[in-house]
Amino acid sequence: MIYYLIVCRSLTYAQRTAAVLERAGITARILRAPKSIAGEGCSYAVKVSERRLAQSLVLLKRADLPPKGVFITEADGSYREVWL
Repeated sequence: MIYYLIVCRSLTYAQRTAAVLERAGITARILRAPKSIAGEGCSYAVKVSERRLAQSLVLLKRADLPPKGVFITEADGSYREVWL
């Protein structure tokens, strides 16, 4: 299954992001961002399904919660940044 990681700048922002998505009926799971995509320090990410990404990004923009980055999972388990 293909899914996206919406990277947030802190745990608090990840919790807020997940809450906005959950209120809209989108399943969102908070997790530590993998080191390969975390960049500096420890980041958190919210995992969403491929079919819910566009709707998720619209909701986050309305809630003024811009993601730090968005990554897609590759077939080999690696991550590739998606430019929006």
